[in-house]
Amino acid sequence: MSKPLQSIAAAARNGDRSREFHPAGVSATWFALFVLFALNLLNFFDRQLIGALGEPIRKEFHLSDTGLGLLSTVFTLMYAVVGIAFGRLSDRWYRTRLIAAGAAVWSILTAASGLAQSYTQLFVSRLGVGVGEATCAPAAHSLIGDLYPPHQRARAMGVFMLGLPAGIFLAYLSAGVLGSVLGWRRTFLIACVPGLIFAALAAGINEPIRGAWDTAGAAVSYDAIRSPYRAVLRLPTMWWIILSGVFHNFNMYALNAFQTPFLQRFHEMTLKEASNVSAVSVGPVGAIGLLAGGWLADRISVTRRDGRLVVSAWAMAIAAPCIFFALNQPKGATAGFIVLMSLGTMTMYVYYATVYSAIQDVIEPALRGTAVAIYFCAMYILGASMGPLGTGILSDHFAHHAMIIAGANSMTAGFKAAGLHSAMYVIPALAVAASLTLFAASRTVAKDIQPQDRAGKESGSVTHNETANTSVRRYGMPMMYIGK
Repeated sequence: MSKPLQSIAAAARNGDRSREFHPAGVSATWFALFVLFALNLLNFFDRQLIGALGEPIRKEFHLSDTGLGLLSTVFTLMYAVVGIAFGRLSDRWYRTRLIAAGAAVWSILTAASGLAQSYTQLFVSRLGVGVGEATCAPAAHSLIGDLYPPHQRARAMGVFMLGLPAGIFLAYLSAGVLGSVLGWRRTFLIACVPGLIFAALAAGINEPIRGAWDTAGAAVSYDAIRSPYRAVLRLPTMWWIILSGVFHNFNMYALNAFQTPFLQRFHEMTLKEASNVSAVSVGPVGAIGLLAGGWLADRISVTRRDGRLVVSAWAMAIAAPCIFFALNQPKGATAGFIVLMSLGTMTMYVYYATVYSAIQDVIEPALRGTAVAIYFCAMYILGASMGPLGTGILSDHFAHHAMIIAGANSMTAGFKAAGLHSAMYVIPALAVAASLTLFAASRTVAKDIQPQDRAGKESGSVTHNETANTSVRRYGMPMMYIGK
């Protein structure tokens, strides 16, 4: 490592904030974060179009709510399974190139979704979108950990995760504006274009030094080389974080898949009206939660190692009653629904800025892509994939039950509205479970951060030169620095 870079890394490890300097240069760092934010926005925009345009798609292909939810479930399952391989690849290869290739793939297959002539074709195209989008999170999280020092990571992660509410907001807005005028197929075709543009920009980002800002620097532990998955999963905090991700992402994907259909059925809104309400209740308010939560978490984490997780736990505790009372609003009380659901989603978005940066705190730099991939695999398979499907199954069950109680012989729109209304009460219940899980994680995080602190104070058995030589033999490039 060159002397200038050594001094930068030393200043970061010693907590010297008088030198707010980034390894890649300030302008290059912010450009990289902007491109990552834009790709994350498009990532969520493309995947959310299925939920935002769910009703016209369901009607064209004559689907049940279970069939409609399955489209989101197969996407998340594919995303989770292939994400493990992409996580390991992001720890070994050029992260910027991996993100660029993935963005191009998912953009092209989003366009293919708009060309589907059958449910099967749409099903297969969504599988392909899942493969492409699985490249983004592990590589981007790892990059952000190397672009920003620890005391700025929650805010940087908050900016990156702004792509989540912004992407969902644009998806709902597009469904209301473009979908109602051009139809759902053309909306998918238009969505392809910006993805290809930002894929090209991602290829131009320089790879930062791995671990330059961290206490342990770029050193790679023997455990990380011998058994990377065991090295991640031996940490109790990671298990609690994974469990919280299961609960939280069940909720988020259930909301994204069924909030607009719920508003159309229960509150009898048009597609445009329901899409606009959904856009407001998950878009701007989500940005507030991410930025405010990231700022608060960074401030508290300076004096408390558990600060990020405590902030997230309290945010989930606030979200649960807000969402419960939003769903409990009577038919037509849309103003009350918007206010309460906005408060609920705003506090739920605090999770991403706080918990994702907490992963960076407890995981050594050489394993961050792997750790994020493990987390995403578990929470997508057990949580996000079950959100739309599980809510759809519950909705069909309660709708059928309502039909039987009424003594009717055929399913009507009223029964389907009642069924979905009842099913969505699972969301505040799981928000409570997520809050309790995060409080448990906050009790183990300080102990799990200690090994990285010791690595920075002791010489250790693996030096930077030994690590570089080992990684060249194993991976064909040094782990400490990957140039363009």
